[in-house]
Amino acid sequence: MIGSSAIVGWVPSDGSSGTVKPYLLGGKSPGEVNPDQGDLTIVNGSLKIESVSSRLYMSFQLTATLPRQSLLYAMGPAGFFPSSPDFRLREHRFVTTTTINYITGSQSVVKGSPHSKLKKTHGLMNMFGWGILIIIGAIVARHMKQWDPTWFYAHIALQTTGFLLGLTGVICGLVLENRLKANNVSKHKGLGITILVMGVLQMLALLARPDKQSKYRKYWNWYHHNIGRIMIILAISNIFYGIHLAKAGSSWNGGYGFAVAVLALTAIGLEVRKLLKK
Repeated sequence: MIGSSAIVGWVPSDGSSGTVKPYLLGGKSPGEVNPDQGDLTIVNGSLKIESVSSRLYMSFQLTATLPRQSLLYAMGPAGFFPSSPDFRLREHRFVTTTTINYITGSQSVVKGSPHSKLKKTHGLMNMFGWGILIIIGAIVARHMKQWDPTWFYAHIALQTTGFLLGLTGVICGLVLENRLKANNVSKHKGLGITILVMGVLQMLALLARPDKQSKYRKYWNWYHHNIGRIMIILAISNIFYGIHLAKAGSSWNGGYGFAVAVLALTAIGLEVRKLLKK
């Protein structure tokens, strides 16, 4: 992308008229991306931009012997608008490359966002870690104690694996926030760190677990069980919130919603069975 030319347009949130400018992408830092430069020959008066229903429509006309077939579309950071006198840009959030056949008018997507893999890793690690394995581990601990000590080792294995996956997911999220310069994830980030802290406390609680005969065991059980319940509720909520922030679509919502529904029905069924046995 370095050395390429770009057309950038924006409409400020205060409703003022939009601006469209050519840029020379001289490097990766903001100071190397210079406005009103580049090798695109634009027809005078053809640059136009309009905001309709929260979407931007930009048009311009170029003079070229043979237009390039590969085009790159990018979206800048939310809430930021270039301003005079330098009209500097920041790193884009999303980018898609397409190829256009000028004879048939057809186009095909070549490449998605440069951070799409990191986003998916962040989402999947947290989903499977905090949002599925930890819940299964809690169900095992509550309803499988008749298989002692197998239930205990299964519980430890599930919770440890879930914690490590969740920790990986949180780290990916912090890296992603830094790369995207995101300014709308403070609540999601805060909940994620809170869940991570609770996870660390749960892991540490294992080291301080009193014997069954200890008079402190009932207090430890109360702490361990309730912190775990709160952590699971926060994790499920934050996963759905993260899907909303990422605009990941109905497939992610539906897929994780189905998993949560299956786990919830399983837990309810086992709970009813436990009550009927009393």
